[in-house]
Formats: sequence, C-alpha cells, structure tokens
Amino acid sequence: MASKTGRTKTILLNALSARQGGGQTYVINLLERLPSEFPVKIFVLAPASLPLPSGQENLKRIPVNWPVENPFARAIWERLFLPNLLKQVGADVLFCPGGIIGCRVPPGCKSVTMFRNMIPFSAVQQRRYRSGYMQMRNAILKRVLLRSMERADLIIFLSNYAKTVIEERVSGKLKQTVTIPHGVSQTFRNSTGSTPPSAPWTPCEGYLLYVSTLDYYKAQLEVVRAYAILKQKRATKEKLVLVGPEYQEYGKKVRRHIKQLGLENDVLIPGAMPYSAMPAIYQNASVNIFASECENCPNILMEALAAGRPVFSSNYPPMPEFAGEAAVYFDPSLPDDLANKLATILDDRDRMRELGEKAVAQSRLYDWASTARTTWQAIGHLAKR
Repeated sequence: MASKTGRTKTILLNALSARQGGGQTYVINLLERLPSEFPVKIFVLAPASLPLPSGQENLKRIPVNWPVENPFARAIWERLFLPNLLKQVGADVLFCPGGIIGCRVPPGCKSVTMFRNMIPFSAVQQRRYRSGYMQMRNAILKRVLLRSMERADLIIFLSNYAKTVIEERVSGKLKQTVTIPHGVSQTFRNSTGSTPPSAPWTPCEGYLLYVSTLDYYKAQLEVVRAYAILKQKRATKEKLVLVGPEYQEYGKKVRRHIKQLGLENDVLIPGAMPYSAMPAIYQNASVNIFASECENCPNILMEALAAGRPVFSSNYPPMPEFAGEAAVYFDPSLPDDLANKLATILDDRDRMRELGEKAVAQSRLYDWASTARTTWQAIGHLAKR
C-alpha cells in the first residue's frame, strides 16, 4: 500500500505486553497472515519469546534495552521513548493490540488500539477481589484503557457486547470502531483420537471438562457444586477436570471446597497444560463446560466448540453472541441450573450428537484468516487517510 507520493506505508506494532497465551497467539496469527497485496513495512516491538514469521522481508523486530517485562517500567519506556521511535521509523500507524496507547503519537501518525480486558469494567467482579493491589490495579487499568480508546483513531472490538459496554462509559463519541472477533486455529478442528500420553491425569476419555484460569469470575466453585448435585441425581462415573493456571487465593478456595464435599477422587485439577495438548483434551471430553461470568471474546469457548463435543455455556454476555444456538446455556451463579441440564442431556445420545454437530458448525464462523484479513484491511484504510 503506497501513498500518492509513492512512499510505502509504515506500521509500528507494539506487542511488548504480549508475553504469553492469547496475546501472543493473536499477534502471531496476524503476522503469519499478512496479505500479499498489503505492501507495508512493519516494525515489531515484542518480547523475545514471541517468534516472528520467517521469510517476510517487510517485518523487522526492534530490540528494547529496558526492563519492559514489568508493566510499570514498560509504561515509562513507552512514554519517554516511543514517540521518538515512531518519528525515526516514519510510522504512519501505531498499532497497540494490548489495549493501551502509552504515549502521544507524533503529527501524521494514526493510532489503533484494541479492547481486551473486561474485568476492570465489571463492578460485580471487582468486589470479589479482597486484594487491595488487585482492586487498585484494575481501577488504574480502567482509566488508562478508557483514555487510550478516547484518543485512538481506530478501536478494534472483539465482540459487539464489549463495544456497547465501552460506548456507555466514554465521555464522548469514539472516532472509529470495528468489531473483529478472534479466530480458531485449525488444530482444534482436527480430531486426534486420544489424549496425549503426557497428560498427567486420568481418565483418557469420558470426563466433564472446564478449561479456564481458576479465578473468581470463572465460577469454578459453582461448577464443583453443580458436579456434586449431579452425582446425587445420576450415577456419574465421569470425572470433573478443571484445566488451567490459577489465581492462588481462589485456587485454594476451590480445593478446600472439593475436600469439604468429599470429591478429592472425582474432581481433578492438573494445572495448566501445553497449548499443543489442548485440542485432544477438548475432543476426548464427554462435554465441555464454560462457566465464565465476565468475558470480552471467549477464546476457550470458541476452541471448545471446534472440538465437536457438546458445550454447556454460561448465559452471561457475550457468550450467546459467540455460541449462538450451538450450546446449552445455564446461569453460572446457580449450580442447580447446570446440574439439572447435565443430568437431562448426558444420557441422551441423540441430543449429545446433535449438540456436537452444531458446535463444529458454529465454530467455523471464527477463522484466523478472516480475522487477519479484516484487521489489516481496517488498518490499511486508516493508513490511507
């Protein structure tokens, strides 16, 4: 994409906050799917752990000699040094997918940000954290995110629900917005046939699975209670498996509750699993549960749909926006609701098969190629202006 003067457009992608998980997955998928008809120079600020696609001459990593692993140190670096860097590379666009634009951009440079973190905007979830640090952190983050979105020339939202939440909270009208959900990797659609032998838990199949960080807003306590009720309603041989890292304070509560209910042999918490192992872990479950009360773009729900197993999902927004008619919805605050629906459907083979087929079909709406194409088009149109 060249300007009227023939100058190739330049984008500086600030991905310093993409240190793990979904942030890195997003950036990698965008860069791997850079359209051939999009001739731009892209300078990338990213941690060393984030690999750049090989063989693309228009991509260049810029090293940062500063302790940017720390968010506060990173904020200082962005404020002090990023404006000059934008001038040095002649950036037409600063793209900050982490959600925070940490400096004022120089004249002639446009800014793009994304809204990713819904927790600071949920008063209900904020009250659940006893830690003063967490409450202060989320309060600061809320102000910084709103300020970044009010200044940005383009905001990429991941769901229509998130867009509505922010539009109700900003002081004025946002300049330009677009809603582009994340995609689902093709590996989650390919049946592997068995759980990887490296999985440190049993059984290999026929379990009730909930993948998510153990945290207050993910409602694992309520899922454990629902499982206890389910065992009273039917002869439940399936284990409940809670996969994911954990917020330590909440993880202790969940383990304590499992012990109080006498479910130590029935509820397994293997911790975080390698990303490469997750497709098979989803696909070998009897059902996939997603009980989160607060999300922006529920990547785990989308991956669970792609596995082709029945999905039981929280009815809180934006989950119905993503799962459509392909999931059984329940109120995550009411363990009885999930237990009753599991008891009704688990032994209905026809309904289970129907739900699995609907899940796969729904997941095909979310594709990284489409996400990347639409994202680069939106940024390209902004650069032209």
